[in-house]
Amino acid sequence: MQKMPHAFGKWLLAALISTALLSACQRDEVPITPTEQLTSSYDPEVVLKWNDLLLEVERFTPGYLPPVSARAFAYIGLAAYETALPGMPDYKSLGKHYPGLKLPVADGNKTYHYPSALNSAYATIIEKLYPGVPAAQLSQIIALQNQFNAEYETQVSPEVYGNSIAWGKSVADAVFAWSQSDAVGHAGYQRPTDPTYVPPRGPGLWQPTYPNFGAALLPHWGDVRTFAAIADDKCKAPLPYSTDESSEFYIQAKETENKVNLIRKGQNYEDKWIAEFWSDDCAALTFTPAGRWIAIANQALLSTSADLAKAVLVNAKVGMAVCDAGIRAWGEKYRFNLLRPVDYIQNEMGHTTWNSIMCPDGAGQFFTPAFPTYPSGHGTFGGAAAEVLTAEFGTNFAMTDKCHKNRTEFNGTPRSFHSFYEMAQENAYSRLPIGVHFRMDSEAALDLGYKVGRRVNNLPWQ
Repeated sequence: MQKMPHAFGKWLLAALISTALLSACQRDEVPITPTEQLTSSYDPEVVLKWNDLLLEVERFTPGYLPPVSARAFAYIGLAAYETALPGMPDYKSLGKHYPGLKLPVADGNKTYHYPSALNSAYATIIEKLYPGVPAAQLSQIIALQNQFNAEYETQVSPEVYGNSIAWGKSVADAVFAWSQSDAVGHAGYQRPTDPTYVPPRGPGLWQPTYPNFGAALLPHWGDVRTFAAIADDKCKAPLPYSTDESSEFYIQAKETENKVNLIRKGQNYEDKWIAEFWSDDCAALTFTPAGRWIAIANQALLSTSADLAKAVLVNAKVGMAVCDAGIRAWGEKYRFNLLRPVDYIQNEMGHTTWNSIMCPDGAGQFFTPAFPTYPSGHGTFGGAAAEVLTAEFGTNFAMTDKCHKNRTEFNGTPRSFHSFYEMAQENAYSRLPIGVHFRMDSEAALDLGYKVGRRVNNLPWQ
């Protein structure tokens, strides 16, 4: 065997030593987490089941209007994300991004079982954010927590299990404490209306609306603290108000009226299906329009066999997106104070018996939400959620939405889509044939929602 030249041998030895030292330094700088402790090594069952239950909780708990529920989703999603984060080395905490959020620090000498920690975090923060939850749903919360506890405590040592439960609870407590510092948003379920609020008067401006003429809902919600959106995330001005039959405003009102009239005549089955499929705003009948996107995220996670790390990231982003969408949409609603189609069609077009087809009460009565029309809340929630879901699952993500499969109170037959954007567009459009929005409301809402979603995507996640 030929001997290695002396100089070359010394060089090779030095190179090997340098490589070893560099690797050691890199390991010191970026601690390696054992594979079995990574959040991604677990399935997402704990997230998916808590989400399913959360949608039942928000459905039946009084006071949880869509923006209020959306805000709760954000805080729950943040608590879950920060709980799972020590096992997600490619991601970083958002604690320093939010002034006043004082998160606990994970003990590097302890091992955590992230499903156990998340079970603890979900149970803790959901009970705190929904103190008025009905007894039936509270029993479900306790039962689900106990179910997972019984399963998980057999999978790890008592020490690891105890560490995990304490860790999840400490993060949830910290996130809830930060929620309390948002005076306008926290416990918003207690303040759906403001007795001192008087809507401005004038041509085309919103007033309490037919048929129940309810007080304005959440008139100050635009002042709630956001996670990513900023005050400059706004809509362009709506169409100039006009009663002229040749004006674009009149034409759009006529469009909404005609779509509803066709459905009432038993025509345009597709529009009726779309209107009912996306409604989600009849109290206690389904989850809210914001909750709809949590349900869609669950389906996407299931269909892609996502891991636990992906699940907590997706839910944190969707929660923040719909939260900020609700805040900015309501801020814009009360900035423009534009009247609803039912008021225009009855009072300006003279069709005094016309009404929407939203939320039938069984006695032939239908309703319109008690707040201004522009922009659509549905559309803003959908645009924001579609933006973050597209970032996580791809532009051409085809799925069939089975949220309301087998419902008999309305047409919940699943519908198939080629992308989240397509879903968001149909969701926004659905408010026309149901009779509660103008086309401009839906178009402006999508634009605003996309802006909000991009803000959430641009947070320092990694």
